[in-house]
Amino acid sequence: MVQGWRWHLACVAAVIAPIAGLTAVPATLSHASGDRALGQYLSSECVTCHQLSGRFDGIPPIVGWPEDSFVEIMNEYKSKKRSHAVMQTIVGRLSPEEIAALAAYFGSVAPATAPAKHEGGKS
Repeated sequence: MVQGWRWHLACVAAVIAPIAGLTAVPATLSHASGDRALGQYLSSECVTCHQLSGRFDGIPPIVGWPEDSFVEIMNEYKSKKRSHAVMQTIVGRLSPEEIAALAAYFGSVAPATAPAKHEGGKS
């Protein structure tokens, strides 16, 4: 489904960009300007390892990150400046627009607060 969406967007951009006098989108976005809803749609693969709660169990949390930092770090995995085979593979399949969308989504998710501890006997 995402491939169809990407193809449709590329076709529309190819027709409209020359008319509007726009230039091509850069290969990597240096800042986030993503579609939060698309990011949520794409996030299912990310949250199989990274917890939406923001909890750290050996895998770093990615919720609540500033969007620009998220994009920068993902681009470092994509260009192999950061070494982690799984992240390089996953991010390597993402377009700059998809990375920006994920940044917008995860940046909007607040880490969960720790549950309150019950004092005393019964809860």
